[in-house]
Amino acid sequence: MKSDLDTLMHTYQLDAILVTGPGQHNPAMVYLTGGGHMTNADLIKKYGEEPVLFFNPMERDEAARTGLRTKNLADYKLNELIKEAGGDQIKATALRYKLMLSELGVTRGRVAIYGKGEIGAGYAIFSALQTEMPGLSLVGESGDSMLMQAMSTKDPQEIERIRRMGRITTAVVGETAEFLTSHTVNDEILFKPDGTPLTIGEVKRHINLWLAEREADNPEGTIFAIGRDAGVPHSTGTATDVLRLGQTIVYDIFPCETGGGYYYDFTRTWCLGYAPDPVQALYQDVLDVYLQVISEMQVGTACKIYQERTCALFEANGHPTIKTNPAVQEGYVHSLGHGLGLRVHERPWFGATASDADRLEPGAVFTIEPGLYYPEKGMGVRLENSAWVRPGGQIEVLAEYPMDLVLPMKM
Repeated sequence: MKSDLDTLMHTYQLDAILVTGPGQHNPAMVYLTGGGHMTNADLIKKYGEEPVLFFNPMERDEAARTGLRTKNLADYKLNELIKEAGGDQIKATALRYKLMLSELGVTRGRVAIYGKGEIGAGYAIFSALQTEMPGLSLVGESGDSMLMQAMSTKDPQEIERIRRMGRITTAVVGETAEFLTSHTVNDEILFKPDGTPLTIGEVKRHINLWLAEREADNPEGTIFAIGRDAGVPHSTGTATDVLRLGQTIVYDIFPCETGGGYYYDFTRTWCLGYAPDPVQALYQDVLDVYLQVISEMQVGTACKIYQERTCALFEANGHPTIKTNPAVQEGYVHSLGHGLGLRVHERPWFGATASDADRLEPGAVFTIEPGLYYPEKGMGVRLENSAWVRPGGQIEVLAEYPMDLVLPMKM
């Protein structure tokens, strides 16, 4: 949690962190500022002190709304620094960072860099800063970063924001089901009132509209895939495919708050009208594993044991898994879940990259999404809910929604 930042900075031996980039769709900046319409800003947090937000003067009101201590970037007179740097804007920007850091007493030690921006310019600027401030050690962290560790558990306000996104998500899923089942059917194909077939692309356009109406963003897109595409886990679906009865539809939707805030992640598998026996059997195998694994989850346990358990359950039912063959492309081919927050995928991890540090601690938010995929048989099934570990250790799904396979047609 954010309240753990200083403890984690001490553990990771960091004297300061520097976050750069926009105030939207930039997880590190949103995490520390709460977000806002800032096109470009910098935030510096020194160990043991509150963060300081450096803002563009045109966005001073947005910066003030964060409630953080703020400083105007215009005060650092970039034009004069460009002259000092002989016209070299990269060096001038590095000199500005030197002034900002020095003003906060950060002249030596380890400084972790986070944020979002053009990678070439960032590399050039921070390389120049390293030359200007040889007493600093600039640190670029990977997936096991200090901030990712802090984000792996959420405070009550974060939980409520994710829960709200869950309500929005399931409302859109319900609207999607209503939309699909209200179409007429001819020769097992869904038709619109104008007599043309309903396509995957049109359904996804409606999903985007319904999300926008509820003030949700959809920056990662939506998986809405039918038939063979449903058998490839991350196939987003073919826009020109028509909607047919009796074929599996994998509907994986993962929107976020407007401006790149907290995400929700949710999947259902549907068959319109009816489900053939092989599909029903495959669905039952996935549902049984979902129910079994979630019933066994306990606070404080390592996430990777549930991945191993999922593989064992599926293999007992005759399905290949990545436990036996990491390169397998049918059967169970991915991890059971992942953490969820300001990124669709974050800690705690459940799959191959999971360590003993990835645990179901109080405040952890994560997905549970077993699936089975047989593209050459024209079918795939995935079921996913997002859940959290309550302070008392109970596992709670954040937004309930029916897990029915068949959606009966109304016309």
